[in-house]
Amino acid sequence: MYIKALELRQRLLGQEHPDVAQSYNNLAGLYQSQGRYSDAEPLYIKALELRQRLLGESHPDVALSYNNLALLYESQGRYSDAELLIIKALELTQRLLGQEHPDVALSYNNLAGLYESQGRYSDAEPLYIKALELRQRLLGQEHPDVALSYNNLAGLYESQGRYSDAEPLYIKALELRQRLLGQEHPDVAQSYNNLAGLYQSQGRYSDAEPLYIKALELRQRLLGESHPDVATSYNNLAGLYQSQGRYSDAELLYIKALELTQRLLGESHPDVATCYNNLALLYSSQGRYSDAELLIIKALELRQRFLGESHPNVATSYGSLAYLYQFQGRYSDAEPLFIKALELMQRLLGESHPDVATCYNNLAGLYKSQERYSDAEPLYIKALELRQRLLGESHPDVAQSYNNLALLYSDQGRYSEAGPLYIKALELMQRLLGESHPDVATCYNNLALLYHSQARYSDAEPLHIKALELRQRLLGESHPDVALSYNNLAGLYDSQGRYSDAEPLHIKALELTQRLLGEEHPHVARSYNNLALLYKSQGRYSEAESFYIKALEIAEKRLGPNHPNAITVRENLEMCRNNS
Repeated sequence: MYIKALELRQRLLGQEHPDVAQSYNNLAGLYQSQGRYSDAEPLYIKALELRQRLLGESHPDVALSYNNLALLYESQGRYSDAELLIIKALELTQRLLGQEHPDVALSYNNLAGLYESQGRYSDAEPLYIKALELRQRLLGQEHPDVALSYNNLAGLYESQGRYSDAEPLYIKALELRQRLLGQEHPDVAQSYNNLAGLYQSQGRYSDAEPLYIKALELRQRLLGESHPDVATSYNNLAGLYQSQGRYSDAELLYIKALELTQRLLGESHPDVATCYNNLALLYSSQGRYSDAELLIIKALELRQRFLGESHPNVATSYGSLAYLYQFQGRYSDAEPLFIKALELMQRLLGESHPDVATCYNNLAGLYKSQERYSDAEPLYIKALELRQRLLGESHPDVAQSYNNLALLYSDQGRYSEAGPLYIKALELMQRLLGESHPDVATCYNNLALLYHSQARYSDAEPLHIKALELRQRLLGESHPDVALSYNNLAGLYDSQGRYSDAEPLHIKALELTQRLLGEEHPHVARSYNNLALLYKSQGRYSEAESFYIKALEIAEKRLGPNHPNAITVRENLEMCRNNS
């Protein structure tokens, strides 16, 4: 239709007409929505140049073309090109229409969105606020664009971990949209989705689920089953189920999202790559490493082909593949990919971006796994300092950095340095997320493991129990983290010689892990190994040997014979045979 309209206008009006520029613009917008960025760019440029030639530089439609081309460049990760054009659009709009015009608010909003993508949160916030206040002044409080501004400012606060600031704004946006647009409107579905995402970030899973479902059902009803927003809802609900350990529910929805996106947008679209990546991360959690690897490589190749090598999403794919290889003990494969991801993020986003901090953190985690502690420590510290500078002290990512650095110090036996960092992480998580959050349970667990390492058993036990009970309450009994808590508490009882208390917990951990992750998951091997250690300590050598053999078979099959876990189990088996 757009091509027909363009050809008709060219035939009737000639090449040099504003309506032809509009057709170029419309066709470019279609290609952009399809992820056909290389097809969209020359059309946006044609529209811009034609408008400049026909209307002169000083015309609102020229400002509109600057804005459209800028948003395309932002989608491509070409942030410096985008910024120049949005500023041009803003200055031109201010000169032509004055400071008090809705199009000026739009330019403020677009520039703020660009800065948010770059992690320049302190630059983005005043612009979002300017856009909001200008819209309120010009359009009144009761206008959909005001709801959009509430929504955007809330999203920025969520990115900064300012959840208590974000929630009332998301709710304001939702209520305003319901009042202005009625209950049956796609923007209302978007508000349900955004509020659900915030609750998921806060670990408020029971609050998030009904909102994600509302958003999905509303989109299906309004837009039909065959719409990209429906695929987005499938993806989001799947992500929630994955967080809850509901892997079979998550897989069905991720596959639905993938198939729908492929059908609507074709195989060659960046959103298809995102679907591959999401499904791959689920398979990785389940220990289905060969399935995950194929999908991550597909996502990477698709992103390279359509976004070019220089795009943040390509860096994300390198990181995902590296993380998978790290899980498998393929450290020499992982390291160059983590480094590629880091260098690409630095080149595209600059040194001062939260995603660069994440890359430092990931590379440090690899070095920690390899016991390259002197390489890991400066990277963890870099990640921490960068997060503190960019996000402020009060952000969950800062707490995560405290935790990671503490884990490193614990592995090195630097317990006096680890303890204060674990406590900092715990207190920060409690303050930001409340007592009832899975990350708080993780903090209890980590501190308990530290006390266990120090033989402070009476301090460790109540923390392990707290972590277990919190996970059971928040995640339900059927979650891998609950199995992990059983395992850790059992390990504490092992160290105390409380074998009759430890055994039922080890068995619970084993059975739960088998049920959730399948018989051939590395965590099942871990449970077999731990149960074997218990039986060996009790002199039950034949039982211990059979479990060591089971653990070794899984570890060698899933992780490879040279993985550190496989080597440990093999050594345990040999010692058991020597003692029996």
